[in-house]
Amino acid sequence: MYLKIHKQGDGMVLAACDQKLIGSKLKKGKICVEVTESFYKGDIVSEEKLMEELKCCVNANLFGEKVINCAIKCGMVDPDTVMIIDGVPHVQIYRV
Repeated sequence: MYLKIHKQGDGMVLAACDQKLIGSKLKKGKICVEVTESFYKGDIVSEEKLMEELKCCVNANLFGEKVINCAIKCGMVDPDTVMIIDGVPHVQIYRV
């Protein structure tokens, strides 16, 4: 799994995806998303490391079965909120 943290001012966005998804273009109706290297390709991390980072993040953008299962396992995502885009699970997390 790839993990990349984007910092902007006082905030940050955690981006994570399954490795095989880099470069994918996903479509569902009017939704069109590209899983770009520039946004998602960071460090290759273990499930434990991703769970640790997810618990601390404020915002996250997640793609892929492995990443989403990890987020569900650590209690950050309700399985009923997972969106499927072109067969790929996707979740965005926003803490207010």
